[in-house]
Amino acid sequence: MERWQNRVAVITGASSGIGAACTRLLVAAGLQVVGLARRTERLEQLRQSLPAEQRQRFHQRTCDVSAEAQVNSAFAWIEQQLGGVDVLINNAGIVREGQLLEMPVPEISDILQTNLMGSIYCTKLAAGSMRRREMPGHLFFINSTAGLAGYNPGPVDPSLNAYTPSKFALTAVHEICRQELITAKSKIKTTSINPGWVATEIVSEDIKAQLGDVILQADDVAQAVLYALSSSPNAQVQEITLRAVGEWY
Repeated sequence: MERWQNRVAVITGASSGIGAACTRLLVAAGLQVVGLARRTERLEQLRQSLPAEQRQRFHQRTCDVSAEAQVNSAFAWIEQQLGGVDVLINNAGIVREGQLLEMPVPEISDILQTNLMGSIYCTKLAAGSMRRREMPGHLFFINSTAGLAGYNPGPVDPSLNAYTPSKFALTAVHEICRQELITAKSKIKTTSINPGWVATEIVSEDIKAQLGDVILQADDVAQAVLYALSSSPNAQVQEITLRAVGEWY
């Protein structure tokens, strides 16, 4: 991890769950971390939870990644104040209850704008920053087993409606980025991390109770990010699939 000391990592959805866990790990590893999230007060709580000597390496920006103008503004601030982006962790994501065939279209649009378009907005700007500076950076996509071919939650489980299509699309975005970067002879790495159920705020208490201890923790996913980031410069961890021991799918 020495080559990442004081490099700039941007984490979306940093105010809780996987994003907060990634923030804690990367700040502790010596990176400058910019946490993007909609909830300003939760970002401040995250800052205060860090050891005092690490807080100066955490920078927070209020940003709804589904809004392109807010993403543009946040990344412009990063360029001006910190010099650019070296690592991007596309983590922000939302889930809504309901059936795809019955949900109001605005709710479906909200899921796609956050989970898919938000990642695209951030990826384009981060990759642009890395390429302009010829920085062999790293792009992460916090995906889901729902984004893998063959996903089947079963007839008795609740529908994941537009969430599953958003993650299938994110799988394709990751692969296209990987191919385009190779074509451009870039040394930027890409990694898709596909966890199963994770005990975060977006998973309902009913689902958590049903799963019991057969569920991942946010730190499990953050450790996977750290593993991929710490790989040697010539090795790319293209994809990681994580499931809790005993999880069916």
